[in-house]
Amino acid sequence: MKKILILLLACLAFVSADAQKKREFRGAWIQCVNGQFQGLGTEKMQQTLSYQLDELKKDGVNAIIFQVRAECDALYPSKLEPWSRFLTGQQGKAPSPYWDPLQWMIDQCHRRGMELHAWINPYRAKTKFTHELAMNHVAVAQPSRCFDYDGLKILNPGIPENRDYICKVVSDIVTRYDIDGLHMDDYFYPYPAAGQTIPDDAQYQRYNNGIKDRGDWRRYNVSMFIKQLYETVHQLKPWVKVGISPFGIYRNKKSAPSIGSNTNGLQNYDDLYADVLLWVNNGWLDYCVPQIYWEIGNKAADYDTLIHWWDHYAAGRPLFIGEDIERTVKNADPKNPNRHQQAAKFKLHQQMKNVDGIVLWYAKAAVDNPGDYATQLRRNYWRTPALQPEMAFIDKKAPGKARKLKPIWTEDGYILFWTAPKSKAWNDEATKYVVYRFNKGEKVNINDASKIVAITPNTFCKLPYENGKTKYTYVVTSLNRIQNESKAASKKIKL
Repeated sequence: MKKILILLLACLAFVSADAQKKREFRGAWIQCVNGQFQGLGTEKMQQTLSYQLDELKKDGVNAIIFQVRAECDALYPSKLEPWSRFLTGQQGKAPSPYWDPLQWMIDQCHRRGMELHAWINPYRAKTKFTHELAMNHVAVAQPSRCFDYDGLKILNPGIPENRDYICKVVSDIVTRYDIDGLHMDDYFYPYPAAGQTIPDDAQYQRYNNGIKDRGDWRRYNVSMFIKQLYETVHQLKPWVKVGISPFGIYRNKKSAPSIGSNTNGLQNYDDLYADVLLWVNNGWLDYCVPQIYWEIGNKAADYDTLIHWWDHYAAGRPLFIGEDIERTVKNADPKNPNRHQQAAKFKLHQQMKNVDGIVLWYAKAAVDNPGDYATQLRRNYWRTPALQPEMAFIDKKAPGKARKLKPIWTEDGYILFWTAPKSKAWNDEATKYVVYRFNKGEKVNINDASKIVAITPNTFCKLPYENGKTKYTYVVTSLNRIQNESKAASKKIKL
């Protein structure tokens, strides 16, 4: 029996290693709007974020989506919008001691080999529980550009000037900061509330462009904004990825028999006026992260049904799935009531043809590790590092090879050093490196993700020296800003 158990465990380990993907978006959302940073102060907030990033790095996360604009405010110094109350407790008040959370997060993420995507809410100008706005807030300075709805203030999508304004804010972020992505979530027109009407009669009369249906006109407004924002970002920096995380249902079958999912819930197209498939199919975003937060077996919005729907209909751009950690571990696997749904959901991911990643809702939940969710990530599903999915539609060029690989003894140990390749443009500049290790006699195969030992922004890697008697082949490749990979450079080393 003992031998059988050992053999079974060995087989499971083999399957786990074999299942590792070399390229996969492994993200986590860090939100401010829940007030988790309010009142912490500079030092405590940095400590909190540092701890989260360290734990997420151990879990295999390779991208952080950090909320920097929740209600036409800023978690960074801005001449266009006031400091966020979600940072300091009072809108317009700068942090003390002074710091720039966005720049700090970029530095911290890049140091750990992670991408940083700046997350904005484009239209929301005031949340329900914000009671005082700064004098330079857009809803105070130009109140006619906003409307009130269910305790919120919304930048009216029907006013073309608002598209320009949001793109101006985005241009400021993209120009000043070395972000890897610009991210928006599911807030376009407001979520429907009973007894509430969107007050846009005047704008419809003035800007309808001959569109006879009000719903079509609202969808047109949002789609024109998405197109303009996408073009704005890529004209400034072609490598900055534009991502959108829509609500998990596009349309229900009863609303759209030919294309709708077999679900019964709020709809992007009909209720939020967000035609996500139009954006995907027209190439107005670089990745899509539908928020499939429900459990497998949910009567109104079954996870299994929805992941299959998105995999089938939204393959025109890289597709990642938004996962709710707490709901996943709270619900039992329908096929195995003795365990929660993480394993079943990851199995579905592996079965999908077009799903290239996951974004965790949310970072703190992953760090808290309910149901050993994060433990399974670091021990099993995300055990080895992963590169970002390729985006050949942005660029196909790869940087040159790393040069002059040489192991050197230092006071910090045995270090493998190399030199960056020469570059002339953004797409042939090496910004990270992948380090692989192969045993003596083993065929060098950089497609084998289990051989990756590090993805690093540094031009060196510490070697695990033992007694100098075991031979290995170390391979280093270069990555550019969108992680196109160079040819391999190798060095045989005794450790």
